[in-house]
Amino acid sequence: MHLPYSYRSDTSVPAFPDKHPVIIFDGYCALCSGWANFVLRHDRHAKYRLLSAQSALGKALYVHYGLDPDDYQTNILIENGHAWFKSRGSIRMVAGLGLPWSLVSLLRIFPVFAMDFLYDFVAKNRLRFFGKRESCYLPPAEYANRFIRTEE
Repeated sequence: MHLPYSYRSDTSVPAFPDKHPVIIFDGYCALCSGWANFVLRHDRHAKYRLLSAQSALGKALYVHYGLDPDDYQTNILIENGHAWFKSRGSIRMVAGLGLPWSLVSLLRIFPVFAMDFLYDFVAKNRLRFFGKRESCYLPPAEYANRFIRTEE
């Protein structure tokens, strides 16, 4: 378990703006890119910032949290310095979009292991089921300020 904001003291993680919750996603995965688009369209208050897992910062955060930096089997939500993964992270992301999306919080009544089992099944098969993009996802121009840009 990592302490909140533990990445700030990890010299391998470049500094980044973390005032807003950050969603780290696989920019080549069609499902994940679709998720990023969904968040951008439905995040009425511009709460979230997005970051491609393929960026230097994304990879550094995957390593910091003990995840494989080349096999993005979970999105990461960093909120108030705390990292959330798999079903817990996804539920928090959707709930953070406000009504009606916040009703997804009702899924918390199900055991985490069951929710993560379903999450893992989709994550392991996402490229086969949904496909892979030819290039890493780039946001539409009107949402460019909602992405964390890092020097590669």
